[in-house]
Amino acid sequence: MTDVSMTVNGREMKGSVEDRTLLVQFLRDNLGLTGTHVGCDTSQCGACVVHVDGKAVKSCTMLAVQASGASVTTIEGIANGVELHPVQAAFREHHGLQCGFCTPGMIMTAVDMINRHGSSLDEKTVREELDGNICRCTGYHNIVKAILSAAGAAQTPAMAAE
Repeated sequence: MTDVSMTVNGREMKGSVEDRTLLVQFLRDNLGLTGTHVGCDTSQCGACVVHVDGKAVKSCTMLAVQASGASVTTIEGIANGVELHPVQAAFREHHGLQCGFCTPGMIMTAVDMINRHGSSLDEKTVREELDGNICRCTGYHNIVKAILSAAGAAQTPAMAAE
């Protein structure tokens, strides 16, 4: 067992894990943060996207020990209390979800995209950068619409609550 320590959603968290424990497993099983989903176990679907030190990472591809000392933000950490994050609000407003399984990863990917591109984000870029996120319910049209809406509402490139 290895001791890990990281800041998760603004709170210092510690635990003991086997060296092979994935970050997604640590978040879900040790910390009870089940908003980060496990969809494929092969890094294909993007349901497990979180932010590590401000960058989108598929948490099924990172060991918990690799995240030790880092700042991790999950879907549970982006809202401001009961007020939705602007990307969450845009997904709700533009019906950017159906079953909701892929939604946390889509939203975390979208926040990262908007942080990097700001209001200059265009449809082609959104569609290219969503390549690593799979939604089996929608045709992506409303997801793209929601991301572009949130990007247009961004007053600065960094709109994440991190």
